[in-house]
Amino acid sequence: MDKFVQLVSGGSEVRQAALGLDIRSGEDLSQLDAILKCWREQGMEFQILFLDASDAILIKRFKETRRSHPLSGAGRLDKGIEKERAKLEFLKRGADYIIDTSQLLTRELKAELEKIFLEDQDYKNMFVTVLSFGFKYGIPEDADLVFDVRFLPNPYYVEELRLLTGEDEAVRNYVMQGGVAAQFLPRLFDMIDFLLPNYIKEGKNQLVVAVGCTGGKHRSVTVVKALYDHLKGFEKYGLKMEHRDIEKDNKRK
Repeated sequence: MDKFVQLVSGGSEVRQAALGLDIRSGEDLSQLDAILKCWREQGMEFQILFLDASDAILIKRFKETRRSHPLSGAGRLDKGIEKERAKLEFLKRGADYIIDTSQLLTRELKAELEKIFLEDQDYKNMFVTVLSFGFKYGIPEDADLVFDVRFLPNPYYVEELRLLTGEDEAVRNYVMQGGVAAQFLPRLFDMIDFLLPNYIKEGKNQLVVAVGCTGGKHRSVTVVKALYDHLKGFEKYGLKMEHRDIEKDNKRK
């Protein structure tokens, strides 16, 4: 590895290079920490990109690909992941960029990487997903914060609104009637605005804010859209909006 960097930085025509290392490098991996320190002392320019994901997501991905973890041997996946995290802790600690891929599609990860390395945009180390869901389909397992908005007016009982969703203005207007939502939203915004910088200070880089109503189609979608529009004004956060259950009732019918 050290020789490779010397070759590409020693007057060659290479202007940018990326180097990937396999966790199965074994004992030699521990030498990487010393190599990185040496590069820094020499004033060599380099950046570390660390891709992370939750244990549950990693296990799911391994099971879907039917592959065993390279460090698990004959043991369970979770033990291999635990060993990997321990071996790579020094890299994560010194990383310039940490991207939690738990909630990212491949194209979304590609877009984040392009922002950093092609477009030279400021990196948003906190990525927030605002997610609507229906309680009757279960609380999202990956939710960090859960808000129950079943106290708001329910458009389901209005025949002309039942088949619409919170993406329709008529539904949003109905949910907002009576002033309860108008009182709730500023309090929700204040809480999220307070929590985000404190989560970042604590080292968190991925946050899933889940908002639920009965079916995940009307009230939760309305509130999630309002929260998404509020957070769009903060350029320091990466942001994504999802509606998990918005179409489920229609499919069931």
